[in-house]
Amino acid sequence: MAERNLLCWSCGAALSGIPLPLGRREQCPRCNASLHACRQCFHFDPVANKACREPVADEVTDKEGGNFCDYFQPHFGLERAADSEAERARARLAQAFGGAAGGAGAGVGAGPASGPRGSTASADEAKRRLEELFGKKR
Repeated sequence: MAERNLLCWSCGAALSGIPLPLGRREQCPRCNASLHACRQCFHFDPVANKACREPVADEVTDKEGGNFCDYFQPHFGLERAADSEAERARARLAQAFGGAAGGAGAGVGAGPASGPRGSTASADEAKRRLEELFGKKR
């Protein structure tokens, strides 16, 4: 039988010591994230309707909080990985604005030309880059 590894959706910690089925109030011992949450569920899919592939499940608005969903099934082998769509968006922003993708502070104003927060030079540079990207209206 294949080994079923349950990993925390938030920090990636191994949850081998946690008894199954996961209770509504069960938390990760490392980061205290709720484990009976949509983000830990096999049916979770951020691009699906209501972010759930289970068509008859009631909508849960807090995808990271513990819930009472009767269709919850822990996602074994879940790897902590950044949302690929978000990563692609960060990479496009970094390419457009010359910053490093993915790191803290990446994105607008994080490129090599940025100065102190709120400085006129960095604001002018950001405006210039935006006009370059979208075309200046005249």
